[in-house]
Amino acid sequence: MFRNRDDAARQLAQALAAWRGSNPLVLAIPRGALPMGRLIAAELGGELDVVLVRKIGARYQPEFALAAIDENGELHWTPGIGPESADPHWLEHEKQAQLELLRGRRERYRAGRPAIDPAGRVVIVVDDGLATGSTMVAALHATRARRPERLICAVPVAAPSAVERVRPYADEVVCLSTPVFFQAVSQFYREFPQVEDAEAERILSEARKGPAGGA
Repeated sequence: MFRNRDDAARQLAQALAAWRGSNPLVLAIPRGALPMGRLIAAELGGELDVVLVRKIGARYQPEFALAAIDENGELHWTPGIGPESADPHWLEHEKQAQLELLRGRRERYRAGRPAIDPAGRVVIVVDDGLATGSTMVAALHATRARRPERLICAVPVAAPSAVERVRPYADEVVCLSTPVFFQAVSQFYREFPQVEDAEAERILSEARKGPAGGA
């Protein structure tokens, strides 16, 4: 059990201490991981940016991830689920809706600035937890295509099956806890408030003003 995201981020930063001083690029999955990414980047002396992916939730149970989508429109399906699991017309509509949301976030979060180039760098992709792993798989897949030197997945907590799912997509997986009885990421935090767009924009704006968010 973590007190909050800051507590989880500090513990993750300790587990990632080997990369301190290597100017790692910390890519947070919005929105929940952004406060964590800011703290980890500051602790390791790195830079902060986002990797934009979105969950495709089930039509009548949106918290259940069917798949995740990246900025290129590629779907990464949860194991045991495929396109045949969803109505094709609904799926296409949902896919376009999520791509539109990603475009909006790209414009808001980056304010017209290009993403930080991960090529040739140590890149740490951070989320606040993994239930199915679909979103992290999409994030790692999209980041790998941009040729980082080393790609690390870092999360405080994850379902054991999710860790095994993401492992082939990263050079290293750092996960502090893999509880067997896993229902939702939020159950492992005493405080788990929603991170709003305004806070996400503020964190990224501060990060652009100086190394490790100007901390």
